[in-house]
Amino acid sequence: MTESESPATSLASMLYGYRLSQALSVAATLGLADALAEGPRTADELAPELGCNAAALNRLMRLLAAAGALDEDGERRFALTPVGELLRSGVPGSMREPAILQGRPEVLAAYGKLEHSIRTGEIAFEAEFGESIWQYRSRRPAQAAQFNRTMATWSGLVAPVLAATFDFSSVGSVADIGGGSGMMIAGLLKAHPNLTGIVFDQPSVVEESRPILEEAGVAGRAKAVGGDFFESVPQADVYVMKSILHDWGDDDCVRILRTIAARATPTTRLLVVERVLGGPNQDLPGKLSDIHMLVMPGGLERTLEEWRDLLRAGGWELARTAPLAGGWELIETAPAPFGVTASGASAT
Repeated sequence: MTESESPATSLASMLYGYRLSQALSVAATLGLADALAEGPRTADELAPELGCNAAALNRLMRLLAAAGALDEDGERRFALTPVGELLRSGVPGSMREPAILQGRPEVLAAYGKLEHSIRTGEIAFEAEFGESIWQYRSRRPAQAAQFNRTMATWSGLVAPVLAATFDFSSVGSVADIGGGSGMMIAGLLKAHPNLTGIVFDQPSVVEESRPILEEAGVAGRAKAVGGDFFESVPQADVYVMKSILHDWGDDDCVRILRTIAARATPTTRLLVVERVLGGPNQDLPGKLSDIHMLVMPGGLERTLEEWRDLLRAGGWELARTAPLAGGWELIETAPAPFGVTASGASAT
């Protein structure tokens, strides 16, 4: 709440925020920002191109102008602002794919079960659809591909920052576990010519990485490997996991971490790229993401101490953290000195 806002105004902004979120998602789905890339246009000009009702499109655009994503002149012409530019396809920092994903019908339906999750602790998506989000997407290739494009958006944002934050100069090989589109490996290998890379994910997913590796010019130093990170992972000097562990509860995370630890040597490093939850009355983005984990996959965001305990149970010791981009942090870990006990706690 700003100093000029009353409590009622501040609360109303919170309550009605989903309306703006949905408007942005619709604009992204329509490709509105791409249609405005060459300059200002009216809804009447855009409607045939986008397959829209002109009057309704004008109402959407004037809302987005009031929110700051578009700029409206006195003749009902609309142009992109720097915020709206990020809804374009293919521009640096593009947020189009995340915007589309947030308005997907299955996401909105799952959020309709939030009360059920809060009362029971159960996953809202599974309560609504009777299966996990992963099972749901596995039978819907188009939706799975759209999700993977969203993850690629975030990896493209984080990869160059990670490449500059961790010292890869003496590293031979890096494997991105759950690497999906290959955007992370592409970014790391472009920044470090000494590296070879592995994109590791489900066989049906990992094939999507090949075009991105080719486009980045690193396909000769990278390979795509299909598998299951609950069972085994390829050998590498450094492992990266971005936005993987927050999808899972503690027991499943420990299984994943132990699978990687089983391939580790004393010099292996595991780079976990996740959110680290802030303290009381802080970190709204992180706590929104935490609720999203409850609603959709059933995981959670964690505090630094929770990360430390989880990593130790999986055979790793937290070495340091460092901020990256988009709210993510690097959680650098090394193998626990004496492995893990049968119970999962570090041996002493």
